Amino acid sequence: MQTMTSAIKEINQRSDLLPQLKLGFHIRDSCDDIPVSLRGSLLLVNGQPERGSRAESCAAVHSAVSPVIIGDAASGVSMAVLRSLGSFHIPLVSYFASCSCLSDQREFPTFMRTMPSDAFQIRALARLVSYFGWTWVGVIGVESDYARFAIQLFLQESVQYGVCPAYIHFYPVVLSQQALDELLDVIQVASSKVIINFSGESELQSILREIRRRNVTGLQWLASEAWATAKSLWEEFGDLLTGTLGFGIRRAEVIPGLKEHLTRLRPSNIHESAFLAEFWEETFNCRLNGSVNSHSHGVNYLDRAPCKGMENLDDVYSPYSDVTQLRVSYNVYKAVYLVAHALQDMSNCIAGQGPFLNGTCGDPKNVKPWQLLHYMKHAKFSTLGEKVNFDQNGDPIAYYDLMNWQRGHDGSLQLVKVGFYDASSAAGRSLVINDSAIQWPVGQQAARSVCSDSCPPGSRVARRKGEPVCCFDCVTCAEGQVSNETDSLECSRCSEDTWPNEARNLCIPKNIEFLSYHESMGIVLCAVSVLGACISLSILAIFFTHRDTPLVRANNMELSFLLLLFLAICFLIGLLFIGEPSDWLCSVRYPAFGISFALCISCLLAKTVVVLMAFRATLPGSDAMRWFGPNQQKASVLLCTAVQVLICLVWLLTSPPYANHNTGYLSATIIIECGTGSEVGFWCVLGYIGVLACMCFLMAFLARKLPDNFNEAKFITFSMLIFFAVWITFIPVYVSTAGKYTVAVHIFAILASSFGLLFCIFAPKCYIIILKPEKNIKKKMMHR
Repeated sequence: MQTMTSAIKEINQRSDLLPQLKLGFHIRDSCDDIPVSLRGSLLLVNGQPERGSRAESCAAVHSAVSPVIIGDAASGVSMAVLRSLGSFHIPLVSYFASCSCLSDQREFPTFMRTMPSDAFQIRALARLVSYFGWTWVGVIGVESDYARFAIQLFLQESVQYGVCPAYIHFYPVVLSQQALDELLDVIQVASSKVIINFSGESELQSILREIRRRNVTGLQWLASEAWATAKSLWEEFGDLLTGTLGFGIRRAEVIPGLKEHLTRLRPSNIHESAFLAEFWEETFNCRLNGSVNSHSHGVNYLDRAPCKGMENLDDVYSPYSDVTQLRVSYNVYKAVYLVAHALQDMSNCIAGQGPFLNGTCGDPKNVKPWQLLHYMKHAKFSTLGEKVNFDQNGDPIAYYDLMNWQRGHDGSLQLVKVGFYDASSAAGRSLVINDSAIQWPVGQQAARSVCSDSCPPGSRVARRKGEPVCCFDCVTCAEGQVSNETDSLECSRCSEDTWPNEARNLCIPKNIEFLSYHESMGIVLCAVSVLGACISLSILAIFFTHRDTPLVRANNMELSFLLLLFLAICFLIGLLFIGEPSDWLCSVRYPAFGISFALCISCLLAKTVVVLMAFRATLPGSDAMRWFGPNQQKASVLLCTAVQVLICLVWLLTSPPYANHNTGYLSATIIIECGTGSEVGFWCVLGYIGVLACMCFLMAFLARKLPDNFNEAKFITFSMLIFFAVWITFIPVYVSTAGKYTVAVHIFAILASSFGLLFCIFAPKCYIIILKPEKNIKKKMMHR
């Protein structure tokens, strides 16, 4: 009230603002009560102020309609006044009503304010709790439009930051013990230690007393702007409010002349004002002579001693004369200047260029409220260094100081600015906080207030059914998936050639697996392959050096030489299966293997046929050997092998083997293997070898009763039995394994079958040639 009168006097004394006009005012007490406010506002707009009310500067003010009302402080009262005065089109400028509902210009077209809308404060609070990681907060508020709309907005705004209410509780303006018990039970049961309270300071006092009675400690209070700078709470509740954070509206460093105006009060000039009289009597605990004050607080009015007339406000401390926190007062100051500048703009209007019908202007000597409202809506001015303007809803651009309640060395309250929120800045830069300057209720850092701890990288959030989104479980990412962010909602799958690390927060290249020359298994198989080839060639050399002996000559020397040579090749074929596969290598592996074994078995088949033919040739009148001589034997080997060559050629031309990167068999490993290309081709190659082996076995079985010296068929039979055993065992093992072990099985089958053929057929002969040369003579060979 005193700031308003000071601002009006200041404007009336200026020569650059409204030099032709003088402002006057009426002051009505709303009593923070809707019926009283409605009565007072109707008296103002009807030009019928009550007897004894204050009026200055205008003699006709008692009969004139007030074209503008500054007030009320409360959002609910302002809404009621606006609805009742709607037909009068009287502008209402509030200095402290912050409810976002008042921004609705369709419902409240005549409303303006110098107080930012709660919508901005709520954004600031949501950003604040998110900044400190408080995702689980208690939200309480007084039963009022202000608190209901504010809490509703907070719940909507905080969702995008992952913040959830641990509880929401409204309490009545007048708190009974039952209401206090209900509220404190909620606070004590909840796990959240962070509480946002939307109320004024008076409602909070009862709550803090009950908190002290119950010895509830460690609470982190977040204050709405209504009590963020309410110093009056400190004296009694400083121990409970230390560390409180709240957004206070913009503060003026100084309002020129206000300090002097406040302290200039003397008993002689306050008798006519019930407001000032009550303040004076309460401050000095005395009774003014002829006082119009009818209120007393805790003391019988008549028991007070008369005021001496020497009282001086400079001699006592009072929040009244404390100008260190000019926030609400600054809003009042700007509200007065808003009206003044609107009137100045109206005075500056040029006839014919005005904003109204036919370019007319408003008359500042006869102000119509709806015309004044137009100029107020478009007003832009500067005061005390701040640019003041309004949006389309009549709201000012929001700016808040983030205040921290700190205990000074002497125990006094220090309201320390530790940051700010500027709604005109970019979204990411609107909130600025100096963490190091904050004093916390407990300890040296912000309290933790979460329903569930954050899920680290390598896990994902799993919502709990029926609970808020802030309450969740952490589930480790499934096999093959990773998450590299905290509180990740989903795990992402690694690509085919990568795999999660142990922490499952990063995809790393998979291990590459193939049978290598550098590992023990590869080295052993390579050595055995070379050994087999060397043994084959050694036996070939032995046979060649003893080619003129009866034993060698009697066992079809040329076919034996070919067989030994092909067996050496079969052993060396095993080397093709070791090392990293490539497309060309895979195209060589299987056909070379198939052709080489076809050559070996074809040679054995020819040798078996020769044994049978040779026996039949010894019978009288037989000319069998004439039809199966050396040339025919070689031709049969080539013919049998040519069929395999044809099968391999068709296979290579239609769907050749290729290097396959198998990522599906082992999760963390890429198996580089040879894909057959055509399964039909692969099994046809194996099948044809099996057909040749069966024919060879059948021939050898038929020759099993021939005389011993001609009975090479007996050894061929044994070799075929080993061959069958190896390859029949190979099939299920091959199908059930993967990777380098499949290759190892393949090589083992090649080596085992090759060694079976080599030793069964040639070991007995080498024994005689090397160790029993006396048996290697024609007489012994023809003995039977």
